[in-house]
Amino acid sequence: MTASDFEREAAALRPVLLGEARGMLGGAAEAEDAVQEALLKLWGMAGELRLPLGPLAKVVVRNMCVDRLRRRRTTVSVDGAALSEPSAADAGVDSDAVYDRVMRVVDSLPAVEQVVLRLRHVDGMEFADIARLTGSTEAAVRKALSRARMAVRKRFINDTEI
Repeated sequence: MTASDFEREAAALRPVLLGEARGMLGGAAEAEDAVQEALLKLWGMAGELRLPLGPLAKVVVRNMCVDRLRRRRTTVSVDGAALSEPSAADAGVDSDAVYDRVMRVVDSLPAVEQVVLRLRHVDGMEFADIARLTGSTEAAVRKALSRARMAVRKRFINDTEI
């Protein structure tokens, strides 16, 4: 695909892509950024692309939006930080006691799960960085993190004496 073909196709697709991004992200500025980032990514592949560009561009924009939504999700640090305010269901439960209980549960996990859980939620590291640091694959890190989360949840809910 030539540069002029790409520019013509991108100009025609831009409003459609912006509409899709706005629908997923909500804000016009963030949608504009996602579309711009997607078009930049497609520009890098312009030599390998063929017409029509629309279906691929929509998929790339959707993936950019999903990435942005995932980054929006906030993680709560459990290392020395206060837990969120107790809800009505937790009325009367001391947040320090809950924190101590969660940390005891985390300490009881197998070493690999404990490391992965702390690197992801305490240090806020990405899966690729954790995989590189531990010498495993991203899939293995995701699985270990999933197992750790399930174990913490199960032990926290079921065990009253931890």
